[in-house]
Amino acid sequence: MDPKHLFDDPRLTAIGLLYEAHDGLVARLEPTWKRNGLSGLDLNALLRLSRSPGRKLRMTDLAVQTKLSTSGVTRLVDRLERNGFVRREPDPTDRRSSYAVLTAAGATRVARVLPAYIEGVDRWFTGLFTPDQLDDLIEGLRTVRDATNPEATRITD
Repeated sequence: MDPKHLFDDPRLTAIGLLYEAHDGLVARLEPTWKRNGLSGLDLNALLRLSRSPGRKLRMTDLAVQTKLSTSGVTRLVDRLERNGFVRREPDPTDRRSSYAVLTAAGATRVARVLPAYIEGVDRWFTGLFTPDQLDDLIEGLRTVRDATNPEATRITD
């Protein structure tokens, strides 16, 4: 590639727009979870649990889905447990494993946050697209996610 056109590469534009869109969305949505006493990571974990079968995930799966280390997910679950939003449940088939399980209080907190959160997601993200555009975007995001994060599961899709 010609060095003088190196910085005009449309791939740089695409990734830059993705980063800027992500930052803008977080800035617009953050007040919603903060008003409800949660961090973005707290809400992410509670949403993943609420959308999982039995409203629970193995701690290792929650770590993968939230991109946390095992010690990081332990600290997250400790905090959510102190707030009464999750509880730990031992895995009956593997003594070394445990589950993070959404409690009634956790489900109540998610239900309280969700209307304003969904309204914000619609206003600043999904509502900006036609239905066909949104379908294409979702499929494109799945393609990128599956290529870059193959450990992630589609349970929460």
